[in-house]
Amino acid sequence: MLSTFQQFFNRALVVPTQEQERRVTLELATAVLFCEIVRADYQRDPRELELLKRKLQRRFELDDGAVGELIRSAEEEADQAVDHFEFVRLINEHYDYGNKVVLVELMWELAYADDELDAYEEHRIRKLADLLFVRHSDFIRTKLRVLEKRGEAK
Repeated sequence: MLSTFQQFFNRALVVPTQEQERRVTLELATAVLFCEIVRADYQRDPRELELLKRKLQRRFELDDGAVGELIRSAEEEADQAVDHFEFVRLINEHYDYGNKVVLVELMWELAYADDELDAYEEHRIRKLADLLFVRHSDFIRTKLRVLEKRGEAK
């Protein structure tokens, strides 16, 4: 009986591990999805990284230090993630449909930042849009809007 109490107190008083302290915020979840687009073509293009930084700064009103830390954390999370479920779930819980469409449009902007769309980038955006429950028509519409802004729409 004493052993059972001792085990209980040992578990209750243990200092949380780094994994237990980890908390995914909406900002981090969004940044992870954006990092997935930047990384999709297996190239670290400075134009994509700069646009990623600017979009996160503007979206979440962050200074240079905070956005740098957010990107670093997002890249670590993306490296360790087995899937996107945790990040997508958080976004689906907190963003309305309009905000999710905006996220997909921002993904297209990131993919085109290096002046070319890689098939892996398009595939990743399609997959994430599906997980965010963005209709295919809005997936296409956001792509066309980005192309139009770039002067590439036909």
